[in-house]
Amino acid sequence: MNLKEIKEIIALMNENNLGEIEIEREGLKLKLKKTALEAQIQAPIHYAVESIPTPKIAASSSVGLPAAAQQADIEATQKSTKEIKSPMVGTFYRAPSPEAAPFVEVGQIVELGQVVCIVEAMKLMNEIKSEIRGKVVEVAVSNAEPVEFGQTLFIVEPL
Repeated sequence: MNLKEIKEIIALMNENNLGEIEIEREGLKLKLKKTALEAQIQAPIHYAVESIPTPKIAASSSVGLPAAAQQADIEATQKSTKEIKSPMVGTFYRAPSPEAAPFVEVGQIVELGQVVCIVEAMKLMNEIKSEIRGKVVEVAVSNAEPVEFGQTLFIVEPL
């Protein structure tokens, strides 16, 4: 059994969502088993979007105002934002290929279910989709950077 055959068996496992396979031939016994992390990556992925308030305080506009007015000013300037986070450890890519345009840019409106980036994990390209409709305020990761599970990828202002 050569490396090409083993890779074909792994591809077969991935295509059929198999967690374990055991093959015995010509005195060679091959047993492949996905770990819990690999199985989670192969399973359908649900992406979490969390709300994190980001206060934007304009010091010049609230200087000299009573405390109640300052608080009202803070609340007026504070926008509720949502984060699109990485559902896995991997490498972040903004575009489907090096020569292609990024999926989204700052200032662009993203729709629910729209692909916003790719996270490569174990040679699998996982499309990350937005679970919120809104305006992209910030791209928090540079292209081709490694990302951790739960790391913020994008900050979106809901519409």
